[in-house]
Amino acid sequence: MADSMSATDKLALIYENLHEKLKEEIIEDVIIKQNRSLKIYWGTATTGRPHCGYFVPMVKIAHFLRAGCTVKLLLADIHGFLDNLKAPIELVKYRAEYYRFVITSLLKSLNVPIDRLKVVLGSSYQLTPEYTMDLFRLSSVVTEHDSKKAGAEVVKQVANPTLSGLIYPLMQTLDEQYLDVDVQFGGVDQRKIFTLATESLPKINYDARAHLMNPMVPGLSGGKMSASDPDSKIDLLDPPNVVEKKLKKAHCAPKEVEGNGIIGFVEYVLLSVDGLKNGGKGKFVVERRKPEDGESLVYEDIAKLKEDYDADRLTPQLLKPAITKALINLLKPIQEEYQASAEWQQIANQAYPPPETKKKEKKVKDRGTRFPGAKGGIEAKPDGHIEGKAKDQVNLGTGVEEAMDNLVIPQKAFS
Repeated sequence: MADSMSATDKLALIYENLHEKLKEEIIEDVIIKQNRSLKIYWGTATTGRPHCGYFVPMVKIAHFLRAGCTVKLLLADIHGFLDNLKAPIELVKYRAEYYRFVITSLLKSLNVPIDRLKVVLGSSYQLTPEYTMDLFRLSSVVTEHDSKKAGAEVVKQVANPTLSGLIYPLMQTLDEQYLDVDVQFGGVDQRKIFTLATESLPKINYDARAHLMNPMVPGLSGGKMSASDPDSKIDLLDPPNVVEKKLKKAHCAPKEVEGNGIIGFVEYVLLSVDGLKNGGKGKFVVERRKPEDGESLVYEDIAKLKEDYDADRLTPQLLKPAITKALINLLKPIQEEYQASAEWQQIANQAYPPPETKKKEKKVKDRGTRFPGAKGGIEAKPDGHIEGKAKDQVNLGTGVEEAMDNLVIPQKAFS
């Protein structure tokens, strides 16, 4: 398909639904003047389990592949370890393999050719002497302030940060050179790192690259979709009943379009996916709750959907079931491939071991404040005598005879 596309059509597909472009003249020079395949890289730190938010970059990567671009997927295993130990070093290898399974399956489900797709493991080149030396060179021209600022929206922020958080943006910058690409693609939250890369690579005699950014789709709770927050995302392997349950709880206020993660998912995923699968303009169908309510609502334009939602013609009660049905259908081929692959299932257990079940501790029964050793100020010693503020309440005497005399049991207790 890419061979029959004009340069104008290729650029239109590459730029579709993007939030921002930096140095697009580099892209246009490759597509129009050089007339060769544009080389793009997208990286992801192999940390938490990939979720449905990954459909957003995958749809754009599908667009790149359709436009004849060569796409390199960087599984940034070392980055995951550097980002405040989000990925324990013992699990990094397994998580990278898990990501490879998920992302490849996800792209295949979008019905796009993957012959120009290359999966690269970060540690395959980031541990070489050449890369290490260039990392030292880069660290000599980038200030601590600039590196910290660049990673502010990407690296996990803690009260007492480690130096690894400063290395992270430098490595992401250097990856552009070592992956031999024209463009780096990522979310708009990566913008500060992209700016750092543009400014710093020429300082060590490497070319600046172009950068493409997709928008950040809000999570189900209204904020950023996060792999570490189960309530903000839907796992790609969540069964239909779990998907339905999470979407029922999702934030979707009536007539509230801005920051609505449900509408954002329709805009940046479902409409585009339908277009990719059917080879034309995508559409999203909302069925009426009852036949007497009229025909189904069919949207080919997100502006019309937003207009109807803002006017309350399209309500959360109609929208949520429609997106639930569409998402379950979207996840079905991925989950079928997972169920058919014993290797993938084994990797999943190794990458994300189920948490150990803690044994319930037996609660010690409170015997009251008059019991020796209780919190009432009494303590029984090994030789049998009692100490503490309340010892007089339970002490029977200092000797056997005195104790026997004091141990008087009322006769009525036996009558």
